[in-house]
Amino acid sequence: MADNDHANSQADKFRAIARELECDEDEAAFEDKVRKVAKPGKPSEPQVDEN
Repeated sequence: MADNDHANSQADKFRAIARELECDEDEAAFEDKVRKVAKPGKPSEPQVDEN
């Protein structure tokens, strides 16, 4: 049970810091920002196992 309490306290600390930094929790806003910084890669060809 102590591990679960530790994980919850770590998650709470993370959330508190994110709020302090005014992070946006909106998933659509996150996706929009990711699109601005990451370029989609070309689809890779399927791997063929020759065994």
